[in-house]
Amino acid sequence: MDVRLPLASLGLCLALLSSGGCSPSDEKKEANLKDEATQLEKALAAIQDPKLKDAFADLGGSLLLLERAQLKLASKPVETEYGDDNLALLKRRPTPQALVDTYINGLFVLRKRSNSDYLTDLQPIFPFTFSIPGQFPFPHGLEWQSVTLSNKKVVAFQPEWSETDPGIQLSPSSSNITNPDDLTVAYPFIEGLEIDNKSQPQPVSLQGQLEVIAPGRILGFELTRADIGKPRKDGNISLTLLALDKNVAEIAMDNDAALPEQASDVSINPLLVQARDSSGQVLSRSGSINEDAEQVAFYRRQLAEMQKQTTWSEAFEKQLEEEQRAFDRQHTRHYAKVYFNGMADKLEVAVLDFSQAQVTRKELDLPVLRFERNTTDKAIQPLPMPVVVYDDQAANYLKGAQIDEESLKKSVTISQSVEDASAVRIEFNHPRTFNDELLGSQFSTGDTPLTFFTQNDQGQRGEPIELPDEAFEIDAMRGVITYDLNLFPETPAYAVGSVPLFLASIEKQTVDPQRLPKGLELKGNALIVDQKLFPSDAWRFYAKDASGQYLKEILAVTHSAPNYGPALYDVHYFYGQPSQLETYNRSELNTVEYGFEVKLDKVESAAPAP
Repeated sequence: MDVRLPLASLGLCLALLSSGGCSPSDEKKEANLKDEATQLEKALAAIQDPKLKDAFADLGGSLLLLERAQLKLASKPVETEYGDDNLALLKRRPTPQALVDTYINGLFVLRKRSNSDYLTDLQPIFPFTFSIPGQFPFPHGLEWQSVTLSNKKVVAFQPEWSETDPGIQLSPSSSNITNPDDLTVAYPFIEGLEIDNKSQPQPVSLQGQLEVIAPGRILGFELTRADIGKPRKDGNISLTLLALDKNVAEIAMDNDAALPEQASDVSINPLLVQARDSSGQVLSRSGSINEDAEQVAFYRRQLAEMQKQTTWSEAFEKQLEEEQRAFDRQHTRHYAKVYFNGMADKLEVAVLDFSQAQVTRKELDLPVLRFERNTTDKAIQPLPMPVVVYDDQAANYLKGAQIDEESLKKSVTISQSVEDASAVRIEFNHPRTFNDELLGSQFSTGDTPLTFFTQNDQGQRGEPIELPDEAFEIDAMRGVITYDLNLFPETPAYAVGSVPLFLASIEKQTVDPQRLPKGLELKGNALIVDQKLFPSDAWRFYAKDASGQYLKEILAVTHSAPNYGPALYDVHYFYGQPSQLETYNRSELNTVEYGFEVKLDKVESAAPAP
């Protein structure tokens, strides 16, 4: 979770406070939070003015949410989980502006398949996907303005669909919570009249405006515990590592240069932070806090001032705004407290220096393209792309092609679910790798022996328990064992047996695009794969350009026989021109027996059958 003020209404905050548990050591802090929430509720109930009430709830709720986030992040167990190198993207381009140009020029619009004759969904496709909080790392705004239809009619964008509007409408998609830029063209519905979507005027192009503010430069820093308390300076930028402890880091950054006018009124996050553990792998983030103690104290003073008011007035609103501006002028330091899933050994920090920001505005007029995941069209549609985008995760992901039996076994984690005595579960999981992608669908699970044991007087494994077949069930494919304690004559303490894991033998080859084997053809940035010779069940293809870096795949289309018969060929489109291909082929599938002895968690409500 990433917390920035103001964030939440009081209702959201109270819902968060009532959910989740806490360790005994945090019970006092949790109790204090609930007391604070109660006091806030009382104060809120005493406010009669609606505008003042809303402002008080927003700010008070944000402060409570911030405290709750701090408590949850600080008490979270340190469990290792790896993520992607999100800073690699910033290193790929010679300048920040080059990254902006790629972002804008690589944008195109797809028409999505719809089951309705009255709706047509449009999906903007961006050249980058991010797990960086905030998505694209530079401040940006995208405003859709209109869609042009095949009958030349231009339909203006409206922020929400209107039930009373009789005409064709362009509005945000109903799925805009997860895809905020997706749009829907809605045709008028006439009761009792069947209208084929194909007879409706179709969307041809989408118009909008995109604005991006790029930093003048991007500075990279690597920090370890030896750097704690030692400012690192580069021109007008000063970066200080305040703390680095287990899975959390605190960083402060000062920029001596003032922000230009075009960057002063937008929300800017100039600190991008990631960590690596002792293995050198990037740790995923569990959350961050971006308000230091001085900021929180300022917001608390503003909340106290609100509580003294009886009504909301323009004078009071102006007072709050002036106080905020004065605080921002004095408090120019940027702060980040970042939590990671694992033990942080080294930090990598990218500082975005917006003191010489550059603003790019572009009017968009994008053709609406149609590329369905499965099609019966014989013709291969071109998708030329004016930008090159690299797949920064490919090299690390493809290491999974060489995973061995021992590494696979070591990666398995075992968890138990004991909420329901009639359906207690043991689950065997492992991180998904490239090897899993090439397992195919022809599995042989073999025998899956399982025996439950009691516990003896020494607290160790005791005697085996004789059980009816219906007492437990093994889902070997999913690695899940489910058992019903009500059918056990004795309380089990241990489960001993084995479950199958699957390991593909993968052969890698490098192919010159000028000498492709039969069944592979390259047309521009599109790789055509004959499914009879290279079935997708057993083959994968990656492309590199002349720099030797993996190109990101834009999309893939499967062309099938009419009436959706067997697949004929796949077409893979890339951001850039492939100059080298890598093929990965599953030559065989091996079953690996994973033997286990699990100490069973207790189910308090369970009682052995008489």
